[in-house]
Amino acid sequence: MFTNFGFLDLGTPELLIILAIILLLFGGKKLPQLSRSLGESMHELRKGIGDTNDGKTKTDEDKPKKGSAA
Repeated sequence: MFTNFGFLDLGTPELLIILAIILLLFGGKKLPQLSRSLGESMHELRKGIGDTNDGKTKTDEDKPKKGSAA
């Protein structure tokens, strides 16, 4: 069973090879720390991208405007 991952065109064997190389480079003890920091970076990136929409977030849109009738 082969799985293609969009534009990267990577199948299951390629992903297993990449994961094995990462395991050899960083070791088993560093992988949880590496994946945690990668997840935090992605979270901050998504948060930053969400804040660039005219300086408004979803919570700003939900707030009623002052002086307007509800």
